[in-house]
Amino acid sequence: MKAIRFHEQGGPEVLRLEDLEVSLPGPGEAQVRHHACGLNFIDVYQRSGLYSVPLPSGLGLEGAGVVEAVGEGVTLVKPGDRVAYAGGPLGAYSTVRNLPADRLCLLPEALSFEQGASMMLKGMTVQYLIRRTYPVKPGDTVLFHAASGGVGLIACQWLETLGVTVIGTAGSDEKCELAKQHGATHCINYRTENFVERVREITGGKGVPVVFDSVGKDTFLESLDCLSPRGMMVSYGNASGPIPPFDIGLLSQKGSLFLTRPSLFHYVATRQDLEATSRELFDMVVGGKVKIKVEQRYALADAVQAHRDMEARKTTGASVLIP
Repeated sequence: MKAIRFHEQGGPEVLRLEDLEVSLPGPGEAQVRHHACGLNFIDVYQRSGLYSVPLPSGLGLEGAGVVEAVGEGVTLVKPGDRVAYAGGPLGAYSTVRNLPADRLCLLPEALSFEQGASMMLKGMTVQYLIRRTYPVKPGDTVLFHAASGGVGLIACQWLETLGVTVIGTAGSDEKCELAKQHGATHCINYRTENFVERVREITGGKGVPVVFDSVGKDTFLESLDCLSPRGMMVSYGNASGPIPPFDIGLLSQKGSLFLTRPSLFHYVATRQDLEATSRELFDMVVGGKVKIKVEQRYALADAVQAHRDMEARKTTGASVLIP
């Protein structure tokens, strides 16, 4: 097998394409040959050192392919099954790998491997954010940062089907237009506009009941000012860097606000939750309510360039590595 690995944390240049031996799957494991591997911003956090991981390490949490073999006791999947997954252990940037069979989801025939590899982590993230962390209601108005990113484009479409008004943010007029094409009602170019003032203007001064924020340091405090009293700040990422320590008294001063820092992996920790979350996502995509389009494709060997592009905010929507 070939796999992208890193022996020290740092910039994209620490990533290396290596030849490795792959063993037969052990008890409870399945061997998957990847047809596509997902790229996500969490990969940057793990590579850079923002999230610590044991070294040396593989990279990647999302992939899609075909089961080649299964270990003892595995009944959920069988050789020949089309599958997709999102979650640990790290190692999705590879041609083939063994992983726990209970983390695999059967990929519907109507979906391509590229769609499967680019939608599992992002799509299930959207599902838990808007259906469980803050269950949105028809008529709600929400603020969704990074609306032209992989999670954002899925969220805009899904929220539109639920009758929710989406105020998105993005870093250029072109990205704002992309978010609107995917269902955002409004999109604020945060490089040229003050998003707090615009949110207050759009909502008639009331603010929004919830902010979904994967940007982190650059948007956190201002996002609190966009919330209505007793609103919820959902901070689920750190694309601009970690949020500095702050006085929680601010939550009271700004309107008895709620703050949560959720993670997909806690929302799909059980097999029951994983199946329910993925099933709802698959239904939305197969039914045409959410469209998954891969915007960037890179060869597995070009993972360094893929990371450079992600960090430079040059990508939109979904990206995949092709083994």
